[in-house]
Amino acid sequence: MDFTLTKEQLLIQKMARDYAEQYIQPLVERIESENAVPKEVIEGLAELDLFGMPMPEAYGGAGAGYDTYVMALEQIARISCGPAMIISAHTLGLGAINNFGTEEQKQRYMPKCCRGEHIASFAFTEPGTGSDPKQITTTAVRDGNHFVINGTKRFISNGTCPGPMVLFARDQENGKITAFIVEKFCEGYSVSKPWEKLGWHGGNLVDIYLKNVRVPAENMLGERGYGYPILQYGIAFGKIGMNAIALGTLLAAYEEAVKYAKEKTHRGEPIAKFQTIQLRIADIAMKYEASRWVAYRLGYLANQTKDYADFAREAAMAKVIVAENAFSATRIALDIHGSYGLMTDYKISRLYRDAVMGPQIEGVIDMQKIIVAGSILFK
Repeated sequence: MDFTLTKEQLLIQKMARDYAEQYIQPLVERIESENAVPKEVIEGLAELDLFGMPMPEAYGGAGAGYDTYVMALEQIARISCGPAMIISAHTLGLGAINNFGTEEQKQRYMPKCCRGEHIASFAFTEPGTGSDPKQITTTAVRDGNHFVINGTKRFISNGTCPGPMVLFARDQENGKITAFIVEKFCEGYSVSKPWEKLGWHGGNLVDIYLKNVRVPAENMLGERGYGYPILQYGIAFGKIGMNAIALGTLLAAYEEAVKYAKEKTHRGEPIAKFQTIQLRIADIAMKYEASRWVAYRLGYLANQTKDYADFAREAAMAKVIVAENAFSATRIALDIHGSYGLMTDYKISRLYRDAVMGPQIEGVIDMQKIIVAGSILFK
């Protein structure tokens, strides 16, 4: 088994890191305070092909694979989770179109999304459901050559950005879930103000209100009543980006901890000389290395998966490992800072808020463990 990164992967990884440091880092305070990613950052990420990194070249993507996508997204999240969150949610929605869409749907939606001109979304969660698709209440009623959709979607990323949204609704004729491609800002589409999140500022979450939204039958994604397998794909593949973001946060916390330990002195000596600090640094380093290879491996598996059930198990395990390690490591890094870690003047306080998000986003930790256990005990 070869763990060596290719020259192309190393180049893309460096490209993402350099861009984040040069162009996103100076804007982090603005992103945090305004809870918005500046347009120039989005345009820069698009120029680097980050909005189409794992997508096929035939539809305007970079064709670099999900493993390379994870490496690039990690470097963006290392500086700011907001832009990384936008890319992650976008890639999830676009990936569903790539995997389940017709050729006409791919040609219509993917090129502009891969260029970053349009930003995709994936809308499943509702006020009354987060992990159980059986609770979906958004309805779809067939009316001639259209479906009329009514309902509310909650915590939707990129809901205020023009582009396609992969949306799930219950077909009123057969009671089954069907997936649709809805063009955002069509008639009957409206959004709430962004939720004020604890972390990941800049990547907005909004509620989507659908009132008699008419969607052409040709915009049905996959077969009628076939929405659940597409949703399973989304729930699993969404963890690829979430892992990359958590990994980037872990890496940033690691770097901040090492920097502080070397610079902070006690009685004329850097605290890095104390064994208690050394043990904590070692813990963070081990958590990062373990998480890095788990996250990269999941990207590798995504490139070649044929069985979504098997991939769902792998994604659930990876999510638990990476998210919990990121949160734990960031807490350790905060402890190394002592009281200073509680001050907003220090980056670690922001990283700690960002790390809290990981275990809750794209499937809470306990639900992931249930998925893993189910695949072991009831297969």
